[in-house]
Amino acid sequence: MSPSINLQQGANASLGELMPVVGTVVVGFGWRLIESNGPVTELVPSAIVCDADGKALSDEHLVFFNQLAAPDGAVRFVDGGDEEQIEVDLAAVPERVDKIVFVVYIDPDLRKPSTYSSVRSAYFRLTDRSGTELVRHDIVIASGSQSTAMIFGEVYRHRGAWKVRAVGQGYSTGLKGVAADFGVEI
Repeated sequence: MSPSINLQQGANASLGELMPVVGTVVVGFGWRLIESNGPVTELVPSAIVCDADGKALSDEHLVFFNQLAAPDGAVRFVDGGDEEQIEVDLAAVPERVDKIVFVVYIDPDLRKPSTYSSVRSAYFRLTDRSGTELVRHDIVIASGSQSTAMIFGEVYRHRGAWKVRAVGQGYSTGLKGVAADFGVEI
């Protein structure tokens, strides 16, 4: 197997070229937070299972801490070595799914709203089930960022094959803005 690929923002890679048999991948998320004397920023990873129009198949296809798996079970949270991990069984993903978008949003804290400006060393990576890293994207966060949600990356179909893309797109409108773009009612 070839060594891990480090993707820059906007770049993609073919999973078929990285895995002998494209099956289950584990998406790992990580970050470091700047410590403060106030409330701690809490990052919440999630996955949105989308159709060819780029919209969630349903509200239940937003996978996060209150919905730990997609209805078909192909996308689900698992325990692992990163801050959070989501497993995707690509062989079990229904044909009508065009892409799975991985978003990390900041849990709103009414006492002191936070932004990505307190986040350092954020990353998105894909491993196989054994933990061998296939792809990594180190997220570049602008100094003074006002983003409260960010698309870290996505796994998508292209001409019948699975690919991964490094995205790194921030939202100043938080999870509500992401949900509106992907047609999810929260």
